[in-house]
Amino acid sequence: MEYNGNPSEKAIPAGELDRRHVGHSVSFQPNDFTVVFGTIAGIARTEALVYLSLDGVGGGTHLKEEYDLPIDKNVYLQLDPLGSAEKGLSEAAGFVKDKLDEITKNLRDRDQGKSE
Repeated sequence: MEYNGNPSEKAIPAGELDRRHVGHSVSFQPNDFTVVFGTIAGIARTEALVYLSLDGVGGGTHLKEEYDLPIDKNVYLQLDPLGSAEKGLSEAAGFVKDKLDEITKNLRDRDQGKSE
């Protein structure tokens, strides 16, 4: 099995995780047979490994709450819905402004053509 996240997730190397990511939803494939989905409760790091403690994963007979991952192993974080919405609104506002500028220019050009 090869887990590559989904469109609502962003891949980052485990070594880039820091305190800002505590509380975020994460998914990753720690071995060839398992895909883990959970919430980051804590992060510890050495030069070679990142240790993740997760909420919402343990309690089953085969599920662990702690994982050690190589620093270059990709983990998949849920995209920030507010950040994504803000970016989308900003892009839409830019598009609307460009269209209004184009309409204004066309009206000026038309009015100048009438006065000549």
